[in-house]
Amino acid sequence: MDKNNEELKYEIAGELGLLDKVLKFGWKSLSAKETGRIGGLITKRKKAMEAAGKPEGRQKNREWTALF
Repeated sequence: MDKNNEELKYEIAGELGLLDKVLKFGWKSLSAKETGRIGGLITKRKKAMEAAGKPEGRQKNREWTALF
């Protein structure tokens, strides 16, 4: 996971009120429901950023495949 994703993960955990739990007990202390919620929100935010004109990786893939 790159730095931006890691920061986003911590940001979302904080918004959900889970940051204290993560800092005290680690990511393994979260339930499947909690980790799924964080993952879903990360995906949602990435899609929103991409739609706003901030590609996260697709542009790189297009540039790379354009070479062939």
